[in-house]
Amino acid sequence: MEKYGIGQPVRRKEDVRLITGNSHFTDDLNAEGQLHAYFLRSPHAHARIIAIDTTGAKAAPGVVDIFTSTDTEADGLGTLPCLVDLTELDGTPLFKPSRSVLATGTVRLVGEAVAMVVANSLNQAMDAAEKIEVDYQVLPAVVSSVRALEADAPLLWPERGSNVCLHWQNRDRGDVDTIFDGAHKVVAVDLVNNRVVPSPMEPRCALADYDALSGKSTLYAPTQGGHRIQRTMSKAILKIPDGDLRIVSYATGGGFGVRSKLYPELVLTVWASRKLARPVKWRGDRSETFISDIHGRDQINHAELALDADGKALALRIETFLNVGAYLSENGPRIPITAGGRIVGGAYDIPALYFSVHVMFTNTTPTDTYRGAGRPEANYIMERLMEKAAIEMAIDGLEIRRRNFIANHAFPYTTQMGMVVDCGDFAATMDQALDIADWNGFAARRFEAAGQGRLRGIGLGYYLEAAGGRISEEMRVKFEPDGTVTIVAGTFSHGQGHHTVFSQIISETLGVEFDDVNLVQGDTDIIPDGAVGTFGSRTSQMGGVGLVRACAKIIDKGKVIAGHLLQTDAAGVRFQDGEFLSGDSSVSLADVAQAAFDPQRLPDGMDPGLDESYHYERGKDENNYPNGCHICEVEVDPDTGNLEIVAFAAVDDCGKILNPMIVHGQVHGGIAQGVGQALCEHTVYDEVTGQLLTGSYMDYAMPRADQFPPMVVDFNVVPSPLNDLGVKGAGEAGCCGAPSALVLAVLDALKDLGIRHIDMPLTPERVWRTIQDARAAG
Repeated sequence: MEKYGIGQPVRRKEDVRLITGNSHFTDDLNAEGQLHAYFLRSPHAHARIIAIDTTGAKAAPGVVDIFTSTDTEADGLGTLPCLVDLTELDGTPLFKPSRSVLATGTVRLVGEAVAMVVANSLNQAMDAAEKIEVDYQVLPAVVSSVRALEADAPLLWPERGSNVCLHWQNRDRGDVDTIFDGAHKVVAVDLVNNRVVPSPMEPRCALADYDALSGKSTLYAPTQGGHRIQRTMSKAILKIPDGDLRIVSYATGGGFGVRSKLYPELVLTVWASRKLARPVKWRGDRSETFISDIHGRDQINHAELALDADGKALALRIETFLNVGAYLSENGPRIPITAGGRIVGGAYDIPALYFSVHVMFTNTTPTDTYRGAGRPEANYIMERLMEKAAIEMAIDGLEIRRRNFIANHAFPYTTQMGMVVDCGDFAATMDQALDIADWNGFAARRFEAAGQGRLRGIGLGYYLEAAGGRISEEMRVKFEPDGTVTIVAGTFSHGQGHHTVFSQIISETLGVEFDDVNLVQGDTDIIPDGAVGTFGSRTSQMGGVGLVRACAKIIDKGKVIAGHLLQTDAAGVRFQDGEFLSGDSSVSLADVAQAAFDPQRLPDGMDPGLDESYHYERGKDENNYPNGCHICEVEVDPDTGNLEIVAFAAVDDCGKILNPMIVHGQVHGGIAQGVGQALCEHTVYDEVTGQLLTGSYMDYAMPRADQFPPMVVDFNVVPSPLNDLGVKGAGEAGCCGAPSALVLAVLDALKDLGIRHIDMPLTPERVWRTIQDARAAG
């Protein structure tokens, strides 16, 4: 079994099914007699709805019904909840306006659903939607958090009296200001963490079916775990028992946080199916996903670092303006505070912190969790500060980082935000990255590039991540009568390779053949009630450790059965390599599992079967903290502003590696998304009308394969002492280190021009203009 055990680079079980087109996506599903839904969306970013006339549309061919907020309110549908509870320093709670599933009274962003058309075909529904007459009174719009702060800015929620729904602070700033006043050096940066659009391969879609006899609905939709969505939708909105709603998820084409949320379209598809007693299917096109799926990032940061004469950090001040869009989504307001806030200060020892976040409403798509969820932004702030401190204090950038890293002897280290970092060896990880990137040979490469008229630069980004997410998960291990093992997982794989890694854990722990392990996930009628799902880089710990502990329960029961079969005391039975041993006698786990289904071969009073679950409750301080060092090398053409990534190296500490091939893939994917934000992805709204100007891939630039060189990825394994497997998360690491590495590489390339700052994304046009401005300034 060693070939397929923990730590082996086993090829993914999932890949053949996925690359041969034999996987099921939601849009592949159809139900007999299904109807098709289409949503009429607001063309305005901010407007009052004076009247909606659906008379002509209802008479259109094929139309079964048309619904507006009048219908949803008559049926008592609840509003979409924000699950965040935060307060200001004086105890003032977060302002939480309600969000109806269909616009009521006022629309606050382009693309907000105003009406739902249900027809016999999608084309008929689309044609009918064009006949709906909506009388709008257009209102002024605001799309940036800076503009939203101004005294004359349009108000999204007049009853609030401001576009700030929360001003959160970690503490009173007085003591920190005093440290700054006495510091030897203070450096400051003003940064934009640009808004990005998540892009799973399959646009968001849903198929809802209703069984009138049982009163039960089934929703097929791509999610990152159905129970959380099920509980919120059934209790808070549809107001039906949990058991009356089943959610099934198959392939998703990627999650990235966008698949973990409850959207109006999901609720309405289920509600319409129940109301019409027919299956209802909806699939948004790519343009709809651009305006209706949650967006990510969109922060403006002002940060300051106080240092002593030796370049050691004394205190950190951060002022963040977070654009949450028109409504508060599930976790939107907490992204920089309790998500990114877990690692504010990054890998560095920060003795004092003042952290302020203004959460701002604008007439834009709501923002929420996107791969990394606040941690890429927080790390970017720290790396830009460290590099600026190095320049202004004339200290080598590597050296100033070494002086400020959290020391190995300081672990477990409690941050200024009260989080406990378990372990790490940051200096060694950086040294390993410097070695594989050939940092010392860079000067020669820069000289060679200069001879070809190109500006070469190198940048280093160190990151600290916080993996964990929600604190509980349930995993089940079940032997089948044919000897195979079924894992019933509360986690949900949407590209991470869970089937492979979980099979490796079972193979090593129980000695079961790798190919005899099957995975069941994504069905709320089957997966345990305690299931939560996959997000926040939590599965290796929550799911993996849950499996190990469920296997331990399997072994314990197996020892009792083996003792009975061997006619010996179970206390004297030991388990090793798939065998139960007692003295010179033994019986295989396969034989024990077979015996478990035969009541005649079981001890008296024992329930048949070999089927155990483990509900893993993680302690408050059992987060794990992946970290790593990413190094990017670029060449810039000064005449065009075009830049080429010529080398990228990364060394990550993800704790114990369960499957290096899969973790390499996770790191590569995270780097690609981080580079995408830094290089080309940019969400742009018209400042006056609030229209999304980058509403398709014609204007929104995704990174492409030819923009990436071969990436060199390695690991510095420092096992976490806080869980059975010693693992740390890996899924979001790449996008935490890549942005700062790329931006600092470009700034290094341009430093001889006196350029010290460029905001992401570093498009050729932006780089070219910066070069022209620098040359004009001499």
